[in-house]
Amino acid sequence: MTEIIDYQNFIANAFVPGDPSIEVRNPANDRLLARVPEASGEHVEAAIAAARKAQRSWAARPAIERAGSLRKIASKVRVNAERLAHIITAEQGKVLGLAGVEVNFTADYLDYMAEWARRLEGEVLTSDRVGESIFLLRKPLGVVAGILPWNFPFFLIARKMAPALVTGNTIVIKPSEETPINCFEFARLVAETDLPAGVINVVSGTGATVGHQLTSHAGIDLISFTGSVGTGSRIMAAAAPNITKLNLELGGKAPAIVLADADLELAVKAVTASRVINTGQVCNCAERGSVERKVADQFIEQIAASMAATRYGDPLAEDDLDMGPLRTQAALDKVAQMVKSATGQGAEVVTGGAVADKGQGFHYQPTVLAGCGSDMAIMRQEIFGPVLPIQIVEDLDEAIALANDSEYGLTSSIYTRSLSAAMRASHELDFGETYINRENFEAMQGFHAGTRKSGIGGADGKHGLYEYTHTHVVYIQI
Repeated sequence: MTEIIDYQNFIANAFVPGDPSIEVRNPANDRLLARVPEASGEHVEAAIAAARKAQRSWAARPAIERAGSLRKIASKVRVNAERLAHIITAEQGKVLGLAGVEVNFTADYLDYMAEWARRLEGEVLTSDRVGESIFLLRKPLGVVAGILPWNFPFFLIARKMAPALVTGNTIVIKPSEETPINCFEFARLVAETDLPAGVINVVSGTGATVGHQLTSHAGIDLISFTGSVGTGSRIMAAAAPNITKLNLELGGKAPAIVLADADLELAVKAVTASRVINTGQVCNCAERGSVERKVADQFIEQIAASMAATRYGDPLAEDDLDMGPLRTQAALDKVAQMVKSATGQGAEVVTGGAVADKGQGFHYQPTVLAGCGSDMAIMRQEIFGPVLPIQIVEDLDEAIALANDSEYGLTSSIYTRSLSAAMRASHELDFGETYINRENFEAMQGFHAGTRKSGIGGADGKHGLYEYTHTHVVYIQI
């Protein structure tokens, strides 16, 4: 991107001027990329009104027609994939290859959700009465508020919008103020299709202003949010007076358990990938290691070498990188402080452990910490950076106990050649997902959901689709 663009809110298929007061900068070099508006209260009201006006007629269309609109948008995304990937890399900092995966996965996700049009199902229930039929119908909730994170900003548009639309809802999207450009470019593609006005609306701004107005509004029927636990708690409070339905994916502190019989080469490769993908800024990736003592020294040596070999820098200035910068200075400061606190408590830096001297940008060295204890903040709080703290355990019993001793419960992983150990972990780990002998990355046909403070509800697959519906039971006596 070279031109500095002042974006506008997208309401009822029109771009509505606003005060472009929020600057969006490249985290690798601090270059100004664009400005987006802090939507006014009137803009938010107009977006909600447009979505509500469009919802009944949109829901009245056959589901297969709604699916056709998703496929048209998916086609537009694929045609513009390279340009969109560059935009995502510029504003968010992920490497270009990962940005390309995100764009194409988004298009695939739109098509996948479109396939559910002919698979939306109700139920016929057995009645206790003679001559009575009982039908359970699934109906759209109404207007959805989709509040996006900054780490996978483009894919999360589809994760919230696609199931909403195919089930007959309309949506108002608020992108993160840190990475809004890709969402406005998505809106431009929507405007080129024949999607009815008001079905998709985009308003930008901060969580304290636009986010709060959306989440406290009586005209919103579902709030779908991805982000931090703190923000999720505030959204729950804002939604409480209206008893608005919530779908929240919040933080994670995923344990990676490495047993003595594990394929260490596989474990090292997968856990490294999990720590450096998107510079460690992924809710579901491995955030802490629990390694059985018999192989601890060997694993730590190998993963330290693997992390030290990570290539990082400015993704648009250098080729063949494994990771880019952290998104903000605040994120960089947080990672540095967490590592400093851990070493002050006795953790040992095996590799990395410092802010990287790259001239500019928010870079932190890929880091492995050994000698960590379960009472350390770095083993209990989300790092969201390229740091792997490791704790030695005596056996699977201890590993499972430590894994479950967390306020989070999004994802987990285990590396073992023992089917018995793998199955036991599957039954006893208290997490929404467990990955066995593979990296932490969910499938669109699965159900991405957590326990404890990792969220309410979930996304993807049949179960994620039905999050956007309510049931209506009909009794017919003849």
